[in-house]
Amino acid sequence: MARTSRQRLGRNAEWAALLLLLLKGYRLRHRNWRGAGGELDLVMQRRSEIVFVEVKARASSLYGGAVAAVDAHKRRALTRTAAVYLGRFGLWERPCRFDVITFDRRGGLLPWRLRHYRNAFQPNLGRQF
Repeated sequence: MARTSRQRLGRNAEWAALLLLLLKGYRLRHRNWRGAGGELDLVMQRRSEIVFVEVKARASSLYGGAVAAVDAHKRRALTRTAAVYLGRFGLWERPCRFDVITFDRRGGLLPWRLRHYRNAFQPNLGRQF
């Protein structure tokens, strides 16, 4: 199945983000988990904390780059999907947070920059479901 360059970029960014987190001592719970409301790119665990990770890649810094793509609409969708995940696996009592990992193209010797934003946003999950 042929993939577009955009899909390849996204897939490569997810692999790079996963490797980064594994090297930092995180454990993978799920990758590309789908639930009501959307998809969670990576669901990781560090000690007892559940970490929902959104991975964004951009080949250009136009329009603010990768971090700008995690806007209010995207944060709401992630929050809804994370609430479904917590309910599905009975994890409501566990601490959790939302991280963002960006993969941006830049010039020079190192053409890509990978950045990990811990606690990128803090929604009120509540027991929505």
